[in-house]
Amino acid sequence: MAVFIEERNSEIYQQFAETFASFPDFVSLEIASALWDMAAEERHHSTLLLERYTAQYGQAACALTEADIFEIIELPELGNGEILDFSADAATAHHRALRIALSAENQARDFYAGLAQTADDPELRALCVELSSFEADHVEFLERRLARIKPNRRESKH
Repeated sequence: MAVFIEERNSEIYQQFAETFASFPDFVSLEIASALWDMAAEERHHSTLLLERYTAQYGQAACALTEADIFEIIELPELGNGEILDFSADAATAHHRALRIALSAENQARDFYAGLAQTADDPELRALCVELSSFEADHVEFLERRLARIKPNRRESKH
C-alpha cells in the first residue's frame, strides 16, 4: 500500500511541476523545481519500500487500486484546470496547489507514523519512522512556502 501511495504522489507532483514549469514567472518556476524534487523523493521512498516488500514477500503480487487505498489515506487529486483557475491570481493558484501537496504530505507522515507504532519488525518500524520523518520535512517545507504566498481573500476562506 505504501509503495502505491508513494508512486501515486510522485506522479501527482510531477504533473503539478510540469504545469507550473509551463509559466515563465519566477514563482511558478521555483514551485515547479520544488515539486520535481518532491516527486523524486517520493519515487525514492517507493523504491525503498518496494525493496523491503520484495525482501519480505518475494515477487508475490499485490494489486491495489486507488479505491482500495482511499479509505485508509486520501490521495491528492486536482486537475490542471482547478490549479490554474485564471479567474484567480497567480498567488491563489500557487497557494491552492501547495495546500493540496501539504494535505498529502500530512497524511503520508501520519500514515507512516501509525505504521511505525504497529510494526512488529524492528527494521520495518525503523523504515516507517524514517519515511515519516521525510514526510514531516516536506510538511515543514510546504508550510514555509505557503507562509510566503498571499492568496486573495476569496481563496483564503476555503
